[in-house]
Amino acid sequence: MQRRFILFGLILWLSLGIFACTNAKTGQAKNTDVSTPSISQLSQQSVKRIVALTSLSSDIIYQLDSTKIVGMTGSSLFKSDSRFKDIPRVSEGQAPPNLEKIVALKPDLVIGAEGFSNLTTDKLKELGMATLLTKVNNWEELENLTKTLAKIINAEPTPLLNRYQTFLPEKPTQNLSTLVLVSRQPILSPSKKSWAGSLLDKFQAQNVSADLQGKISIPGYVTLSAEKVLEANPDVLIVVSPQPGLLKSFKSESFWNQLKATKNNRVYEFDYYGLVNPGSIDAIEKACQQLKVALSK
Repeated sequence: MQRRFILFGLILWLSLGIFACTNAKTGQAKNTDVSTPSISQLSQQSVKRIVALTSLSSDIIYQLDSTKIVGMTGSSLFKSDSRFKDIPRVSEGQAPPNLEKIVALKPDLVIGAEGFSNLTTDKLKELGMATLLTKVNNWEELENLTKTLAKIINAEPTPLLNRYQTFLPEKPTQNLSTLVLVSRQPILSPSKKSWAGSLLDKFQAQNVSADLQGKISIPGYVTLSAEKVLEANPDVLIVVSPQPGLLKSFKSESFWNQLKATKNNRVYEFDYYGLVNPGSIDAIEKACQQLKVALSK
């Protein structure tokens, strides 16, 4: 029973991370209501007031044009960020967005996360509000999202897109075999279909779990046995945890000290935001800086 509870919590955590990210793979909204404006229609309108229900979209819009965001979701990433101190919060923690607060802000557009904000945006569409659902699973989709939002608010995306490029290595890394661990019970690792997997690919690291198939259905993640970890025996180990303690927990595993990365002191601890959940532009930059260190020694 305890193991099942832990697993449920882990799936919820990863799901929130995956769905609270944002993406515009084709540069168009994922809308099922034919009355909802398309991206091209929105770009022709005067979109001056936006409520963003994800931290990443809040940050991108602010960077593109700070005057256009009038409401946002609460996030630990921005609690001490003076840029956002005067912007009203329409939700806090894992609580659903407050519809009354959103409506009171009179937004021209509400941006949510596909698979996470659907209930909220469906209700807002019933009230005649324009909505956009997005999702980010790789680097290219981050760039596409930025271009899409820039088009909607008539802003220039080039400076921000150029900043993204500074996060990446100027020359190829050493192509080291790398294993990212986000959970111990069960052992979970990102595949190539995750944001973390996309970052490793950008750094030309050999993601050990890139093409593996897992027993548990979590988009972008696979389960590994202790035997599989030993078999992979990566050059670099990266442990990600929403709370301190996961790395210490892994150290108690019998296979831990047998790994090449452990013997060579190439074990690194990363934040959840930036590597698992893009979270914000600064979080992505920090994760990339850490990857440059971890993969270039």
